[in-house]
Amino acid sequence: MDLHPSAVVAPDAKIGPGNAIGPFVVIEEDVIIGGGNWIGAHAVIKRGTRIGDGNAIHEHAVIGGTPQDYKFKGASSTVQIGDRNVIREGVTVHRGSREGAGTFIGDDNMLMVYAHVAHDCRVGNGVIMANNVALAGEVEIEDKVFLSGGVVVHQFTKLGRLAMIGGNSKITQDVLPFFVTDGVPPRVRGINVVGLTRAGHSREEIRMLKEAYRILLASGLRLEAATGKIQKIGSPCTDHLADFLLRAGPRGIHRKTLAARTIAGPG
Repeated sequence: MDLHPSAVVAPDAKIGPGNAIGPFVVIEEDVIIGGGNWIGAHAVIKRGTRIGDGNAIHEHAVIGGTPQDYKFKGASSTVQIGDRNVIREGVTVHRGSREGAGTFIGDDNMLMVYAHVAHDCRVGNGVIMANNVALAGEVEIEDKVFLSGGVVVHQFTKLGRLAMIGGNSKITQDVLPFFVTDGVPPRVRGINVVGLTRAGHSREEIRMLKEAYRILLASGLRLEAATGKIQKIGSPCTDHLADFLLRAGPRGIHRKTLAARTIAGPG
């Protein structure tokens, strides 16, 4: 392990092989860190944090801070971070607010400068959070979501897989998977063709999502009827979309759209 002499590491912290820990890093007690991580100067890894392998945690990040939640009464809780994440300067991630609870961040995510992940959030894999994104408590983000700079997300909301959210949007309801949501108030603007293509989805899959888009947002059908029609399309993406609609939270979903011409993509 490459440990700078100015770093402060609690005696009971468990740190695996191949880590590089920079100047003035603080690692508190009850921390477990895997192997091959890089931790930049002045980063703070607080009690209850569990970190996997191959992560890069940049300068002045604070991982495992106590929740900004009046209900928090000193419970023993965690932050759990997977592998190969990039956590940039000034990022803050808070641990769970209840006994035994946790905040979870998966693998291969990028959290850019000054992003904030509040207590009890669940972030999937391959998520990108641009500068100054702020998640309130108990937000769930599925895989490969892209949050542009300055997006703020209300507590208890869910962001669907491969959604793209435009800069400075104020998210107060669930965000549909595979679509672009943007604005204040946010509206569904079209299909996330770039994200879908980069993720390896075919033109035919995108065409079926365009059909689902029209059913949900341009047909005038009530949500229950539209969901039933989407279930009949029969592709993995439209099946996921229908399941997401059936599991939507009590705050509802962002679904208002501009004219049908905003639908983008091949076919």
